[in-house]
Amino acid sequence: MILSLRMSTSTLNISLPDSMRQFVEEKISKGGYGTISEYVRELIRKDQSSEQARFDVLIAEAYASGESSLLTKADIEEARKIVKARIAKRNRSK
Repeated sequence: MILSLRMSTSTLNISLPDSMRQFVEEKISKGGYGTISEYVRELIRKDQSSEQARFDVLIAEAYASGESSLLTKADIEEARKIVKARIAKRNRSK
């Protein structure tokens, strides 16, 4: 039995300075990538993986921080006051 999955694709046009274009073309010519698209896809995959790793660390830190507690309405209101004060302070300093 052969299982085949086909992902839909779309075209994305990007503009690069000549120096970046040359760098990408050198990466392809040195091997490892067959096309510019393959190179860009690999960069995106690495970025996605890095982002997921950051979330994993944050989740692990949250679990390690101890027992959680539910927020009350008073907690939420206090947080709103703090955020509003910070925004007002930032707007005054502009």
